[in-house]
Amino acid sequence: MKKYDRIGISEKVQELASICEEKLESAYQQVDEICECNSMKVMNAFWESEVNESAFHSTSGYGYNDIGRDMIEKIYAHIFKTEDALVRNGMVSGSHALSTCLFAMLRPHDILLSITGLPYDTLHEVIGIKENKSSLQSFGIHYNQIDLVEHDFDYAKIEEYLKNNKVKVIEIQRSKGYSTRKSISIEKIEKVIKFIKDIDKEIIVMVDNCYCEFVSKVEPSEVGADIVGGSLIKNLGGGIAPNGAYIGGRKDLIELCGERLTLPGEGKEVGPTLGINKSILQGLYFASSVVASALKTAIFTSLILEKLGYDVEPKYNEERVDIVENIIFHNPEDLIKYCQGIQMGSPVDSMFLPVPGDMPGYDDQIIMASGSFTQGSSIELSCDGPLREPYIAYQQGGLTYSYGKIGVLKAIDNLLKK
Repeated sequence: MKKYDRIGISEKVQELASICEEKLESAYQQVDEICECNSMKVMNAFWESEVNESAFHSTSGYGYNDIGRDMIEKIYAHIFKTEDALVRNGMVSGSHALSTCLFAMLRPHDILLSITGLPYDTLHEVIGIKENKSSLQSFGIHYNQIDLVEHDFDYAKIEEYLKNNKVKVIEIQRSKGYSTRKSISIEKIEKVIKFIKDIDKEIIVMVDNCYCEFVSKVEPSEVGADIVGGSLIKNLGGGIAPNGAYIGGRKDLIELCGERLTLPGEGKEVGPTLGINKSILQGLYFASSVVASALKTAIFTSLILEKLGYDVEPKYNEERVDIVENIIFHNPEDLIKYCQGIQMGSPVDSMFLPVPGDMPGYDDQIIMASGSFTQGSSIELSCDGPLREPYIAYQQGGLTYSYGKIGVLKAIDNLLKK
C-alpha cells in the first residue's frame, strides 16, 4: 500500500510527487534558512518589547490603555524597522489597511501614482478607477499609473512623470494580484525608491506588502519605503489571528492613519481589542514557520504541475517574492476543476463544490476554493481566479507543508480525472 492510497490519490500522481520531492531538497533548505532569519527577527522583537501575560488581556468600549495593543504595535514597528505601527482588528482586510493609508495621506488635488500598473481589483473603487461616490477621485484626488516593462519598473516614464507633476504618494504593489506580471523583489523596490527619492525626496512611497511578509529576509520598510501595509489573515497572522491588518511606517504617517481609522484627536489611543491580542501575538510567533510551509507548498506545486505540462509562474527554482503560485490553464474547465480539487483537499467544507460567481469588488466572476478555519484566509491553502483569459489559478498558503501537499495532490488527482 502506497502512502497516499488512503486518501484516494492515484499511483501515477504519487510517483510523480515522490520524484519532485527528491529534486526539491535544496530549494526547501533555502526556505528554511529564510524562516530561521525571520524567526530570530520575531524573537528579538518579543524580547525587546518584554512580552508578558498582561498583553493577553482584553479591553472593550473605547479601549483606553490597552497594554497588549500597544505592545503588539511596538513589536511590529521593531520587525519592520519603522518608527511606528498600527495593528488593529478594526481593519478588516489588507485592502482596508491600504485604503486607510491612502485616505489618511492624500488631500484634494493631490496626485496618487501607481508604478506597478493597475492595482488589485479591490482598490479600484477605493481609487475611483471604477466609479464610486466615496472614492479618492470623488474627493478631487487625481490618479495615474505607469505600467511595468518586462516585469520591471519603467524608469524613463517614472522620471518624466515626476519631473512634470508634483506627486504626493507613489503606490507599489509587490504581489502580482490577478495579473500575469511577476511579483516585485526587494532588490527592485530598493532600487526604484532610491531613484524616486533622488528626484523628489518629499514623495511618500507606500508598498502594498500583502502575501510577501517573511518570504524574504528584508521588508520594504528596511529599504526606504515610507509606509507598508498588509493583512493578518495572510502571512503575519500565522493562521491563528482571526482577522485584522497592519500598517507600519513613519510616525507622522501612522498618526494620520490612526486618525483616519478612528477619529481626529483620538487616533491610536482608542480601539478595543476584544480579546484578540493573544491570537495576534501567537499568530506572529508562528508566522515565519507557516510562511515557510506555504512557500514549500508553492514550490512543490510549481514543479509537479510543470512536469504535467502546465504553464506555471514562478518556476520551482526561481526566486520567491510572495506565497502565490500561478497556474495558467488557458481554459476555464481546468481552472474550475483544479480549484474544486483544492476544496476537496481542505479541512473545512471539503464536501462543497465551489463554482464561479459574483463577488464584491470584482468585475469578473471568481471561482474561489478556501476550506479554511478563518473565512477568506489565504495563508491557509486556497486557490482562486477570475473567469477571464488566460484562466489563471492563483494558489497560496498551506499552514503546514504536509497539509498543503495533501491539498495539492487532491487537486491534481481531480484535474487528471477529466
